[in-house]
Amino acid sequence: SLLPNHHSPESLRTCKKNTLSWQVPPPTPFLSPLLFPQGEDNFTYCPATGLAAGNEHSEFAGWAFPFPGVFLTEEFISEDEESEIVELMDQDDWKPSQSGRKKQDYGPKVNFKKQRLKAGSFIGLPSFSKKIVTQMKDYSVLDGFLPVEQCNLDYIPERGSAIDPHFDDWWLWGERLVSLNLLSKTVLSMSCDSEDSIQLFPSFSKQRISCTSSPRLVPSKEVTVAIHLPRRSLVVLYGDARYKWKHAIYRKHIEHRRICVTFRELSAEFSAGGRHEELGKELLGIALSFQGRPV
Repeated sequence: SLLPNHHSPESLRTCKKNTLSWQVPPPTPFLSPLLFPQGEDNFTYCPATGLAAGNEHSEFAGWAFPFPGVFLTEEFISEDEESEIVELMDQDDWKPSQSGRKKQDYGPKVNFKKQRLKAGSFIGLPSFSKKIVTQMKDYSVLDGFLPVEQCNLDYIPERGSAIDPHFDDWWLWGERLVSLNLLSKTVLSMSCDSEDSIQLFPSFSKQRISCTSSPRLVPSKEVTVAIHLPRRSLVVLYGDARYKWKHAIYRKHIEHRRICVTFRELSAEFSAGGRHEELGKELLGIALSFQGRPV
């Protein structure tokens, strides 16, 4: 990981909130990929262990591998807080976005292609986010996290809402991507275009893998990992999960209205000691005034 050692999976497991319970499935006979439903993720991430374990009806059942760079905590906010936040969001307009989504942006004016950036009409993150950002300080993985941008995305099944596999920009946005999942559960699907191979290890029911048994090498492109996001959960992607694995939300995983609130920090270029440190300071000052409306 690109983060210091205190962000290791071991330290993250000491977080204050609940994590998902988990059972690694027992080995099953080899199944042809043709028998496995097309487009299904073939591994599932376990927040308690940091492992991605082969799904029961896939050819990878009984195998697992470490999947670094994910932090997930459940019930980050209460039901009442969720209702209040969504009610406040719905008082502002939702703008049409791609792939059946609608959005509200709170952030600077950016041209990613030309790598140009200015404050534009940005006057800050919304007031209701101040408490959310303050609460992030309870988690070591978010030490020093200062969001400069917030994007609210509205998904509903009737519009076929989805988002294709992608990387978030890394010229402007920093390492940690933080998303709050509201109104309904969903699945974040992780995929990798790398030509590398992944080393799988036999897994056991006690949430362990055997590093002494013979590992199995599989092409990264054949592996997809499902990260289950419960309603009101907070997920952080960093390190490999940010820079090596693309993330997506597929239509089949939007069963009801869902709002995703994503917070992004500045990259090193716009942070202390970076080439555009002064512009970064200006934008952070605006963002953390918490006086904003959607731009």
